[in-house]
Amino acid sequence: MNDTTSTRRILVTSALPYANGPIHIGHLVEYIQTDIWVRFQKSRGHECYYLCADDAHGTPIMLRAEQDGISPEQLIERIWQEHRADFAGFLIEFDNYYSTHSPECRHYAELIYRRLDAAGHISRRVITQAYDPEKQMFLPDRFIKGECPRCGTPDQYGDSCENCGATYSPTDLKNPRSVVSGATPITKESLHFFFKLADFETMLKDWIASGPIQSQMANKLNEWFTAGLQEWDISRDAPYWGFEIPDAPGKYFYVWLDAPIGYMASFQNFCDRTGLSFDDFWNPDSTAEVYHFIGKDIAYFHILFWPAELTGAGFRKPTAVNCHGFLTVDGQKMSKSRGTFIKARTYLQHLRPEYLRYYFATKLNDGIDDLDLNFEDFLQRVNSDLVGKLVNIASRCAGFITRRFAGRLADTLAEPALYADFVAAGDAIAEAYEGRAFGRAMREIMVLADRANQYIDEKKPWMLAKRADAGDEVQAVCSMGLNLFRVLTIYLKPVLPGVAAQVEQFLQIPPLRWSDLPNPLLGHAIAEFKPLMQRIEMAQIAAMVEDSKENYPAAEKTVATPRGPLADDPIGSTITIEDFAKVDLRVARIAKAEAVAGADKLVRLELDLGGETRQVFAGIKSAYAPEELQDRLTVMVANLAPRKMRFGVSEGMVLAAGGDGGIYLLAPDSGAEPGMRVK
Repeated sequence: MNDTTSTRRILVTSALPYANGPIHIGHLVEYIQTDIWVRFQKSRGHECYYLCADDAHGTPIMLRAEQDGISPEQLIERIWQEHRADFAGFLIEFDNYYSTHSPECRHYAELIYRRLDAAGHISRRVITQAYDPEKQMFLPDRFIKGECPRCGTPDQYGDSCENCGATYSPTDLKNPRSVVSGATPITKESLHFFFKLADFETMLKDWIASGPIQSQMANKLNEWFTAGLQEWDISRDAPYWGFEIPDAPGKYFYVWLDAPIGYMASFQNFCDRTGLSFDDFWNPDSTAEVYHFIGKDIAYFHILFWPAELTGAGFRKPTAVNCHGFLTVDGQKMSKSRGTFIKARTYLQHLRPEYLRYYFATKLNDGIDDLDLNFEDFLQRVNSDLVGKLVNIASRCAGFITRRFAGRLADTLAEPALYADFVAAGDAIAEAYEGRAFGRAMREIMVLADRANQYIDEKKPWMLAKRADAGDEVQAVCSMGLNLFRVLTIYLKPVLPGVAAQVEQFLQIPPLRWSDLPNPLLGHAIAEFKPLMQRIEMAQIAAMVEDSKENYPAAEKTVATPRGPLADDPIGSTITIEDFAKVDLRVARIAKAEAVAGADKLVRLELDLGGETRQVFAGIKSAYAPEELQDRLTVMVANLAPRKMRFGVSEGMVLAAGGDGGIYLLAPDSGAEPGMRVK
């Protein structure tokens, strides 16, 4: 649906972040993906609204507030402010950002429940439930851990398995334990309320077959249908932080019931502020479009429970539920100890948000595969694509226009056919954006950026400027270059809104829209060009990772006890070949060396391992001046546990020999390269 002649009405949501902790870069995959898609729709002239809210209920919030010595209301207000600031820092622009702890959410939770109950879709029965005998409370799903009853994976929560995706009752877990106290839960009986999901099996199968979800998710759902749709427990016992179920004292709506209802609540709040009609978007006969962007781990709730609830309560189903994969960093799960569990705020203290927005865009598609943030690739893509290709176009042309032509662009296009090619490429780029194939869109845009740079290389305005009679030609070439740059900015604006705003200021034009493509900027005065972006240095990434490290294990000092026939040997005790094989020795280039202030013996080394940089503190100052070490090759222990020191974290050890004659840094023979394994 790429036709801009008819305006679409679109409501878009992202999954609600839980009001119990900060936003991190893993979360940002979803919000950046959604924001890009929304900004694209708005740029195309469609009526599009992006709504979200904090998921503010549940026992974890109650216990966290108790731990912090504040009320749950105070906790969720603080987290709400932090979340809004983090999202704004990453240029994620919500039309409304609300909270599930709101009168609107209570209204729709009660309304949907009453309608489902009146239609016979709610059952009641006494169940046996996990109970913490020490804390004297029923345990919510996420406060019980054990082995998955389906696949046996250990350390899984009491409602679903992260490994196989199974959902189950907490009492089904094997070897359960209370996360609150560590006690083994006992069982107690309690009256609970259930949503009869199986009542909607035929509807759900027909809806899924109509194409609102990716094929990978449809295949996964077939497994759940085969296993049979179970009744869903929608109630929890006091004490619980949430909405009390009408006419059921001491019983509360399970947080997952009112969480997706938060989409409706946020939109109702937005409608009340703006005069928009709620029913135009949520009635069953609505012609508006509703899209949910979510992680694949919560597909069960959004693709089965949520559309069934909506249908049973007389509301419309989503137009589509778009699932995405998880984020890994350098090929591994995010880790606090390695510094790859990076909070949004920490990232923003070191790097521009557009860098991550662009990198995620190059990786995102319409599937549910996981995506990897590889720091070396991240640095290369940003520096090559954004600085070396995109910004380079403007920086090569703008100075000539400002200095030689009083900032005025030429009155005509030098290459109308080339400009037409750039505009014509917009159809394929728009199709990719619409289908969430952002990676394809970025590739096609960068092909155009290469063409624009090639045009400037061929025309060589810097050479033309040396000719006394080439004034008009210089203006024409540079004006052409800036018009191509403007087209690229329109295409990239959903991804790089901050940069686009700078370009609009530089070109002195209103906010760029897709409809501006056919009309080049001619006979127009521009402002003086200012640098739009800076190259990323690996040191910035290293500093961000360092600031993200938590509970880093200090290297343990061990003393071997000699035994056997070599006990008196001055060299020391023997080890097995298996022990030695555990030591990862690598060739490293000393990229930087400097004295450590306040330390008599230490030198701080930055070691290049062939794409990875490590910081090591070495006690070799008495033998080497720091400047003598620059660019030397040495050998390091690459898998030594990092050690926290007063001056920073040492991430390995360089090898040196020492005795009465002094200290001698070990070095490989010529021909060795950084990163090579020493065998």
